[in-house]
Amino acid sequence: MTTSPSTRRTDSDIQGFQASPELRASLQQVLVDLIELHLQGKQAHWNVVGSNFRDLHLQLDDLVDFARDGSDTVAERMRALQAPADGRTDTVAATTTLPEFPPYERSTADVVDLVSARVYAAVDTLRAVHDGVDAEDPTSADILHQLIEGLEKRAWLIKAENYKV
Repeated sequence: MTTSPSTRRTDSDIQGFQASPELRASLQQVLVDLIELHLQGKQAHWNVVGSNFRDLHLQLDDLVDFARDGSDTVAERMRALQAPADGRTDTVAATTTLPEFPPYERSTADVVDLVSARVYAAVDTLRAVHDGVDAEDPTSADILHQLIEGLEKRAWLIKAENYKV
């Protein structure tokens, strides 16, 4: 049995993977949309009124937790790839793709429609950047897959509040 000699690298030869500007921009867009979804979900949670209030109130808490945890995962992934994560309120407000959430109290039926639309807007962002992210960094794409699956499930559960058969 013959073995080939190992080629040992030196410390200076080893560099961590760094995100390209395109990957940074894609993950940054996902980050701000998840932060905005978290904030809008809380706005809805605080101001929803009407029938099935308690069920929707709890579903909104679940959505908020998922979006917040997802934004943290994306931001930490960005940092692992040597990319800065910008979650400042002015950055989020200036760059999110989600529609504005209306002020004041809203009926449960309206909140279902408003929140569902915003969840799908966040999913649209995830899907729009997915292929480019996957081409450069399949590990980050795996995170996007989990976010898409989780958000679409939550949108379905929330939308079911308004279904009539």
